[in-house]
Amino acid sequence: QVQLVESGGGYAQPGGSLRLSCAASGFTFSSYAMSWYRQAPGKERDLVAHITSSGGTTNYANSVKGRFTISRDNAKNTVYLQMNSLKPEDTAVYYCNAVPWGINYWGKGNLVTVSS
Repeated sequence: QVQLVESGGGYAQPGGSLRLSCAASGFTFSSYAMSWYRQAPGKERDLVAHITSSGGTTNYANSVKGRFTISRDNAKNTVYLQMNSLKPEDTAVYYCNAVPWGINYWGKGNLVTVSS
């Protein structure tokens, strides 16, 4: 079955960096776009970044442009989110997302806390 396993979250101070990873299995990873979403307390889940199957095209939420970078390694079936210049408002649970066969799959989520 499809599994998306996130890792790498945790605590950072404002201005710091973290890198999230999402290891995928159960589908042909290289054939599908991947996305990262986040959900802050009391708010809806929002798209943060998106990458096409080849990695050739990426898109970002305006709030993270220039600070976050999504990438993928199709040989390792893994997608990454490099987060730099972190702000307290980046505090959220971050979710990996894939939509193989038109079905939405989510990881369990990884908490990122940015605080001084």
